[in-house]
Amino acid sequence: MLAFFIQGMVLGIPAAATPGPLQAYYISQTLRVGWQKTLPSVFAPLISDGPIILLVLLILTRIPDWLLQSLRVVGGIFILYLAMVAIVGFRRSEINSVKITESSHRGILRATVTNLLNPNPYIFWSLVAGPILLTAWRESVIHGASFMLGFYGTFVSGLTLLILLFALAGRIGPRMVRVFSILAIAALICFGIYQIGSGLLGA
Repeated sequence: MLAFFIQGMVLGIPAAATPGPLQAYYISQTLRVGWQKTLPSVFAPLISDGPIILLVLLILTRIPDWLLQSLRVVGGIFILYLAMVAIVGFRRSEINSVKITESSHRGILRATVTNLLNPNPYIFWSLVAGPILLTAWRESVIHGASFMLGFYGTFVSGLTLLILLFALAGRIGPRMVRVFSILAIAALICFGIYQIGSGLLGA
């Protein structure tokens, strides 16, 4: 049981630390609306990954590659939409010099949709975590739960740390906040374009 828990922890660290659309979204949101309103959205993967895991294990491993590529295109378009929202928020904050308000529920919803349309979790659960989870589950339900606890405990903690780090960076000054905001928006745009391109090119 401990072995599967440790495997989950080991996989959770790079899952949280590796740059991706979800991480870029959290950074953008933290700098735009503050860490208090962004922090609840770290639980979005707990909402979205359930269907993702089922789809990967039961369907996506048996369907043609073009469906996954189509998902990349749709996900890229949604990421570009998030970048547009961040740009509008950045301009408003520049004009009004105040933080933009946004409900925590809307932040959780957007983070959930971002993760659902992000092909990385599908690939991750299909090629890496899925086989381990099946092995653990076949041994016992406790072993399977131990793996999931290790992974999501580390993953959510890592995302929380990411948000808090960028919240502290925001205290450096308004100029640094603007720099980080621009970088976060640029990251969203780059991820969106990359996913659309990889989906269209079949990369």
